[in-house]
Amino acid sequence: MKNNDFLEKENFRRLIEADGSDRIEDRLKVVDAFLSSEEHMTLEEIYRLLESRGEDIEPEFVRQCLHRMVDLGFAQRKEFADQPIRYEHRHLGIHHDHLICTKCGKIVEFANDDLEKLQIAIAAQHGFHILQHRLEIYGLCDACMAQRKPLMPLSMAKPGEIVAIRDILSGAFSRARLAALGLRLGDTIEIISNAGQGNLIFAHNCSRMALGRGIAQKLLVSPVTPETTPVCTQPLD
Repeated sequence: MKNNDFLEKENFRRLIEADGSDRIEDRLKVVDAFLSSEEHMTLEEIYRLLESRGEDIEPEFVRQCLHRMVDLGFAQRKEFADQPIRYEHRHLGIHHDHLICTKCGKIVEFANDDLEKLQIAIAAQHGFHILQHRLEIYGLCDACMAQRKPLMPLSMAKPGEIVAIRDILSGAFSRARLAALGLRLGDTIEIISNAGQGNLIFAHNCSRMALGRGIAQKLLVSPVTPETTPVCTQPLD
């Protein structure tokens, strides 16, 4: 065990002994397993890690221990969009932000001093003193981008993605409906909401629109760079 982890574990022991907690050794086993990884772990993953170590500790007790670790500042509870609740080690005096892949769920931590200074400066301009903050950037990791085909159905596009219409695989009726919406080959659109069922919501020419999934599957698109192909140059309606 790394020296810092040993100190963290002993710090936790002193705090829970002071508040009269029971099953001290079992709690320390949970802490030990949690500190052994710097990954963003779900309750299930931590429980399975304990099982792999030969520990027989019920999931509800593990959950209670994690909540206590959050209360005492040893862990942070993270709720990333469309992912199960995760826990990560909270290092005192160190702040980082996250990149989250919306396809495979990969989470990357990053820290940038210039970005931190900029956030402080912006807050000061508005008369705010920052107490805490978090930045989460959602997108596609390199591996998931590499798996993408040059053309894909609009129904596969992710919220926040900007795509260009490349082909329309539909009959005259559907083409007429798309034309009535002002959608033509080469147009760029921004995906606002795509829950995998029901209508797909997107922005086009500074307006929000909805398409049924049937038509969205027949509209072939490709990702484009937002900086060079803005969907709207004025606030959306």
